[in-house]
Amino acid sequence: MSVPYATAKAGQKRKDPPSSSSTPNDKNHAKRVKTNQARNILAQASDKALNQNGELDVAAFVKAREFEIRSMESTITSSKKILSSRAFQQVPNELRRRTASHNVKKVPKKLKIRAMREMKEDNTPTVTSRRRKPTPRLRLRLETAKKLQKLNARAKKRRNTKGQEATTADPAKVPTPAPSVPRLKKNALATPEKNVTKFRKRQKHKAWLPTHIFHAKRTHMTEPKHPLWRFAIPLSPTEKSFRKTHRAEALRGCVAWDMSYVSTIALEGVEASVLGLMRGLGLDEDALSGSKMAKWKRGTRSWQGWVRERDNEKHWIAKVDIVWCIEEESSAADEEPKSTGTKRKRRCLLRVHPSAFLQLWKEILKVGKMQRPPVVVEDLRFEIGSIELTGPASTEALVVALESSRKVTDTTREDYSSVVWSSLGSVTNSSALPVNAVLGFNVTDPRLHYPPRTIDPPTSDTANEQLLQTLAEWLPDKSQTPASIFDRTARLTASRLLPSQKAINRRKGDAPPGEYPAPAATDPLIPVMLMATRSPTSGSKGSWTLLMPWKCVLPVWYHIMYYPLSTGGNPRFGGLQELRQVAFEQGIPWFPGDFPGVQAGWEWELAERATRKIEWEKRPKGKRISWESLDLGKGRKGEIGMGWACDWEHLFNPATTSQATTKDSSTGNEEVEKATNTEDKPAKVNDAPILPRPCHHLPLSNSTAFLNPLDQDTNTPNVTTVHLHLLSRGLPTTCARIYRISTIDLHLRSQWLALASSILHPPKKHAGRNSTNKRKTLASLPRNESHPLRTQQTALSLLHPAERASDGPLQPGDPAYPYVPDAEDLIGFVTTGNYDLGQGKGSAIGSIAIAKVAMQSKVEGRGKTVTPGVGESLTTDGESERVKGEIEELERGLGRKVVQRLCVVRNAGERVGRLARWEVV
Repeated sequence: MSVPYATAKAGQKRKDPPSSSSTPNDKNHAKRVKTNQARNILAQASDKALNQNGELDVAAFVKAREFEIRSMESTITSSKKILSSRAFQQVPNELRRRTASHNVKKVPKKLKIRAMREMKEDNTPTVTSRRRKPTPRLRLRLETAKKLQKLNARAKKRRNTKGQEATTADPAKVPTPAPSVPRLKKNALATPEKNVTKFRKRQKHKAWLPTHIFHAKRTHMTEPKHPLWRFAIPLSPTEKSFRKTHRAEALRGCVAWDMSYVSTIALEGVEASVLGLMRGLGLDEDALSGSKMAKWKRGTRSWQGWVRERDNEKHWIAKVDIVWCIEEESSAADEEPKSTGTKRKRRCLLRVHPSAFLQLWKEILKVGKMQRPPVVVEDLRFEIGSIELTGPASTEALVVALESSRKVTDTTREDYSSVVWSSLGSVTNSSALPVNAVLGFNVTDPRLHYPPRTIDPPTSDTANEQLLQTLAEWLPDKSQTPASIFDRTARLTASRLLPSQKAINRRKGDAPPGEYPAPAATDPLIPVMLMATRSPTSGSKGSWTLLMPWKCVLPVWYHIMYYPLSTGGNPRFGGLQELRQVAFEQGIPWFPGDFPGVQAGWEWELAERATRKIEWEKRPKGKRISWESLDLGKGRKGEIGMGWACDWEHLFNPATTSQATTKDSSTGNEEVEKATNTEDKPAKVNDAPILPRPCHHLPLSNSTAFLNPLDQDTNTPNVTTVHLHLLSRGLPTTCARIYRISTIDLHLRSQWLALASSILHPPKKHAGRNSTNKRKTLASLPRNESHPLRTQQTALSLLHPAERASDGPLQPGDPAYPYVPDAEDLIGFVTTGNYDLGQGKGSAIGSIAIAKVAMQSKVEGRGKTVTPGVGESLTTDGESERVKGEIEELERGLGRKVVQRLCVVRNAGERVGRLARWEVV
């Protein structure tokens, strides 16, 4: 007879452990015993079915067989149960909770009955809120809630008595209150609306996004006392999302972000005045009056570009998006004279990152007042919210969420946008649409058709041909009505008439089973505008930017998040880290982190520099990098500049010592702390911090140094953003140093060019028989034993590095691997470096000094004047000429343009450099 594995006594919380005499070191023994006990079928000996005379006792025989059958049935049940997992283990990882095994309410409805049964069998105590003893803090909260309920009841009773007195009075004498319409604030900063009393204290020095409560439960948020750009912004989901975000953005699914923190500015005035304002902000004349930008001025396209200061040194501020409002009668405007056309007022929206909002706001106010007539500027930061989506299924999710308010079949002039939008459900890449296409129309409340239902995208040839024809014709360019998002009355009406969730649920309950509520005449029309953006890099996916009223963001967000995609799963949500990851994988620099040459990027760099320094100081001295003792080879000691920072001060002022640089960094950190403390105060124009920056950004369209480097002034501290592609293995990190190929050390330049030639132009795989046999012999030799052949080969590799080309390019750690260039060849720093899942290797985005690159081009154009490296000497002129000849031959084989784009990337705190190729972005 077998002994049961474990029994639970009355009042005992857990079952008794198995009693076994096995070795205690065997961790899996208890599990094996439990499994064996569950699979053991109890049986009875056949001797008990015989009497004393040896005859068969039928009654005893039947009882024995009955016992065996019952034992077999119980063993089948127990063995099946022992192999299965618990109820809370049957859900995906993203649905699990820490208390799932102790609280049945945390388990999905389908598994609640099973979870309750398992807990009863296991004597697991369950949690009931009614029976739970309140903690001291909970007791205080309950008492406060009771007091508030009493006060609310008294106020409600007082209001009811006043209402009864008003109804009994003469209605002619009772004044009718006028509806409260907020006054339009022109040329003044906007303030967020008064929040609910319950959450008012939490938004004292910052503002919440419309989807704050959704993100607060699922993501890591910014610290309450340290908001980012005066908003509580989600940083990253609580679950692991690095690979999932890449798959959803590039392969299957989509990723959504609440981008309502992006600032929106409205400009209204005569068209000539608005164009003059844009001209003062640095827009090119081709963008304002060229034939290519006619659709943008008409309002059917958006424009993305850089704006700058009007006066002083005309430094660049930020990258903005500008969208014009379509004129109501575009056909009549073409027939009118130009003089009358200039008097008609136009409206446009300008979107900018919140880190550069105050700087741009002051510049727009100054330039707008200079125009005649002046331009009216309006701050719409808390009136217009936005959602950004990217991925193959982003269009499908948006088409289902944004159901047009007009149901028509004929393509009239007013319905081109809505009809075209409803036919784009099968588009898997928004870059297939016209460049910077804009669609504006009205949609119904998405809560009326919630939960969303999956649509099957058409896959027939006829449907694909119709889609291609729609994209080729693009009827919204021919005729499109003005988007209601520009109208302030339409935005306020949609926000105020938005019904409560109780009213929506009541209408759903009245609807027939399985059907959505019927549309009513009182349903609000939500004005939306969609902008399809295309990445400048080739082969990357496009993205959608959805603009809508601030209070309408949350209903649309929930509809998108819980939409079951046709490819499986739901859309993912991302935070600030996922936004940077997607931009990094597409090869796009992220503002402001990758632009240290602008004011917003410089403030970001100082804040990150202070954070990295604090993290470095927290580590023990034995476990942190010693910057002073870093060996860079050839007798060079110490890191260049501050190891925890992109030390642009040291790059443009190398005469400063490391101690002075440390003092400057500490004062810069104090200034950053003062600047961040000002963000806790109410928004004022004069509170914008003015921090000195040692460099200035130069956009791609204005970086003439790469087109004509001989005319570039080498004294200007201009930087530009580049994308770095490593030529070999390696993982660049933030604050990595970027060097040009040495223009001072002759031998070092020849070594790096030889390494680049061996990587870009590897030798043929078939080699001589002798070299092949020699490599096989060396490979077969034990590494821990000395051999004359191995010693000879090592000596040859040290004396003649070029002879190792047959074995492939040199690798870091090889004695012949070249050292990093000197500090004079430092040209920039890496602002973002990580492993690129799209390319399958390390990649980086950084900034380089244009003057350094132009100086290298000048030297290469006039002929090199090179000196020997540290610890080296050119014994004869013939030796120098020989090395110069090798360099010219290597440059000729690689190509002049390739050599100019080569650089060496070295991580901060490391001595090994890796070859890379930079590309301006």
